[in-house]
Amino acid sequence: MTTKAKLTLTPEQETLLITLYVKAQRSNPLFVDQTARDILDQVDYDIARLRVPYMTVLLVCQRAKKLDAVARDFLAQHPQAVVLQLGCGLDGRFWRVDDQHVDWYDLDMPPVIELRGQFFPASQRYHMIAASVTDMDWMDEVTAGGRPVMVVAEGLLMYLGEADVRRLVLRLHEAFPGCRLIADVFSRLMARSATQHPSIRQTGATIGWGIDDPRDVEAWAPALRLLEEWYFTDDPDLARLPLGYRMAYRFAGAFKMVQRAHRIVYYQL
Repeated sequence: MTTKAKLTLTPEQETLLITLYVKAQRSNPLFVDQTARDILDQVDYDIARLRVPYMTVLLVCQRAKKLDAVARDFLAQHPQAVVLQLGCGLDGRFWRVDDQHVDWYDLDMPPVIELRGQFFPASQRYHMIAASVTDMDWMDEVTAGGRPVMVVAEGLLMYLGEADVRRLVLRLHEAFPGCRLIADVFSRLMARSATQHPSIRQTGATIGWGIDDPRDVEAWAPALRLLEEWYFTDDPDLARLPLGYRMAYRFAGAFKMVQRAHRIVYYQL
């Protein structure tokens, strides 16, 4: 009998199981990651207690699909690039988008990286950094050498305070000038109410940062520039969903406040 991996995680770290569970759902018509399914089968955790709504399954899979697409496009335009994935959890994006040239760094807290090491082997082009994203010293472990850099922050920034998000963005700008940053963000209203989400409530995690106008970040430094604000209602694959969900997305798309509750932003720093 195979021994399953035991988990010792903080409430915020425990949310990685939500994304792992969601990406493993074969019933989702937008995105399925078989690696997530394999890992889920090896983790000793009662996933049912997270009570993940199907709408969350769709949104998280849309997010993963969009971030994968942007990462692939970046790597196609910038061979030999460096990618930093912050708050990586147990995600296998490197293996989904690898162009056989990228130098990839996955960062998360030490307990997560220790757990991650049971499923993902380090290699010459794949590295893991065990550190808090707000401890900026971790950037010294990244060897960019003037190469183009992309930073991916999936399901991360909303768990930080605004001061920490600003410090992180400005430090990335300083360490890797001109780098790209893609992340999903909440509106301020969503940030205040998200702790009532059934899955987040079960973990006990807290939500910190939300932003209404993504161009506000541009004021943090002269070189910062918003490249794209992408809404989940813009997904071209929504036609593959059942009618009821298609109608829900169509309704959400009629209201900017609803669209901006949770969306993806893409910057050049």
